[in-house]
Amino acid sequence: MTVYTRRESPFQQQRVVFAPGVTVVHVPAGPAMVLPKDDLLPWMPDFSRWLAARWTVAPPDIVHSHFWMSGLAALAAARDTAVPVVHTFHALGTVKRRHQGEADTSPRERIEVETLVARHMDAIIATCADEVAELDRMRVSRNRTAVVPCGVDVRAFTPAGPRMDLGPGPVLLAIGRPVPRKGVETTIRSLRHVPDATLAVAGGEPGDPEVNRLSRIAGRYGVAGRVRFLGRVGRESVPALMRAASVVVSVPWYEPFGIVPLEAMACGVPVVASAVGGHLDTVVPGVTGLLVPPREPYLLGHALRRLLADPPLLAAYGAAAADRARSRYGWDRVAAETLAVYTDVLSSRGRPRRTRGGRPRAGAA
Repeated sequence: MTVYTRRESPFQQQRVVFAPGVTVVHVPAGPAMVLPKDDLLPWMPDFSRWLAARWTVAPPDIVHSHFWMSGLAALAAARDTAVPVVHTFHALGTVKRRHQGEADTSPRERIEVETLVARHMDAIIATCADEVAELDRMRVSRNRTAVVPCGVDVRAFTPAGPRMDLGPGPVLLAIGRPVPRKGVETTIRSLRHVPDATLAVAGGEPGDPEVNRLSRIAGRYGVAGRVRFLGRVGRESVPALMRAASVVVSVPWYEPFGIVPLEAMACGVPVVASAVGGHLDTVVPGVTGLLVPPREPYLLGHALRRLLADPPLLAAYGAAAADRARSRYGWDRVAAETLAVYTDVLSSRGRPRRTRGGRPRAGAA
């Protein structure tokens, strides 16, 4: 497998061995510096031309592009080689614009390009059923769409292991990027209806505008003494943080997939999540946790209060959550389902495959 990504520093080597059989290639497309993702569209023609020059000489068996701009570049690069392209959007511009409105910083061409990309792919791998419904609205055939969820490392995210000290319980945990759409404000406002519970908020840094805003909201609603802002937590420390929580709360306005509930479930922690996007697939209400409408502090508070008042129910949800994460969302199963899509596409094309161990050689952009 070769993974193609844009060069972001003049000091990056062009080719880097990432793992046995996996090479990362840094493609010269635009300035060799970190750019906001919404500024990358003008450089996609350079990206695709660079790929096309390589693939004309040594085409991969199949290409899997990720995110809409990479899909555009991959289709253009593969056009003259007849290499099949599979795509995962991870997020759709129609959904983002619907929920963010004028705050959406995506290029104005995004929705039109996404529709073009979706209709020309050999197959689309959606991460949840809700995304398939969105693709239906874009008039993308379901015959070319498969649902393969994101996965979780069930060796790192486990019920057994160290726990951070977050103080006496019950403790609620919200973790994620400090942006309004993640719904942490809803969780803070819900604390008025959850007596004695404390909330730990992980993500962002002191002085971050969103953290400052949330701190002011906690004061306005009289719960500042029960909200702790932990700042950024290293990836390796997240399992211990999650195990320390009574409940992990994830209530964004919208969520293309939502990895936080899945990681919490793998740690054996019940989840209360907003009934949006991938949460509708991962969280089984009344089995592994609860689903609530987004942006409804009272309903969230009521659900949390009911759950925290029933320790045996909390334990049952946690055990069921860990079982579901291990059985459905381990990376081995996700990889096998992804490979099955590749195999179907190659078979439908009738393409001979140059393989190692019976598996196609792939490129990912």
